[in-house]
Amino acid sequence: MRAVLARAAVLAGAFAAGAAAAHAAGIPHLLRLTSELQRSRERILASREEERRRLRHDLHDGLGPTLASLAMSLDAARITLACEPERMEPLLSDVRDRLAIAVGEIRDMAHGLRPPALDDLGLVAAIQSFAEGCCDRVVVRFDGDPAGLPAAVEVAAYRIAQEALTNVRLHAPGSTVLVLLTRDTELHLLVADTGPGLHETSRGGRPKSRRGLAAMKEWAAELGGGCSVASRTGGGTVVTAHLPLAVAGTTSGYHRPATRPRNPAPEGARTAERRRGSGH
Repeated sequence: MRAVLARAAVLAGAFAAGAAAAHAAGIPHLLRLTSELQRSRERILASREEERRRLRHDLHDGLGPTLASLAMSLDAARITLACEPERMEPLLSDVRDRLAIAVGEIRDMAHGLRPPALDDLGLVAAIQSFAEGCCDRVVVRFDGDPAGLPAAVEVAAYRIAQEALTNVRLHAPGSTVLVLLTRDTELHLLVADTGPGLHETSRGGRPKSRRGLAAMKEWAAELGGGCSVASRTGGGTVVTAHLPLAVAGTTSGYHRPATRPRNPAPEGARTAERRRGSGH
């Protein structure tokens, strides 16, 4: 009996020692994952703040002064109309040209916030449109229902596919590409080409920029998802991403905000208008 108990004690001690060793061995891995997650969050935050700073700069130092200058030109045109109406034509022509420039700046800023092709064409057709001419053949397929995707998921999927197709255009223009999207609790994206593979692509000498392999991973990480890029056996590069749908927001899709009157009437005027409409 004592021998059995002694053997059991030895086994228990060995098991405890093994568990402690496994736990100790797993600590560096957990610390590394935590550090990588923290660095990823810092990069995402830095990128977002850079975008906000760029947008503020465009509004404050670009569009704002343009609109203020247009207002001053309209005041000058009003004075000219009263005093020298024959000089109105060149003034109005100049205002129109500058207004067209301001409209272009607003359009560029709107396009930077959300790709217009997503609203005009939808996710699948937008990817198909971008893929035209990038290589010999591109097949874009969506398994499931593409309707009602959250706006953030649409943008992330489009940008990841856009970056993957850009790499194909630059480094494997003679290849065939499959873009496959599937939907369950997440949106899964696969972009596979028959090019030379990741190693050849990485030697292509493309300058570093915000858009790149790291950017694709960050776009997915912003939604709590993930993205990986790898070479496959036999040649070719495979980009895979999974984007959670529930984390992206409670809305079922993108909805344009309701427009508001630019110059709402004062409360007293609105009250008087309601009284006249009701016959009081």
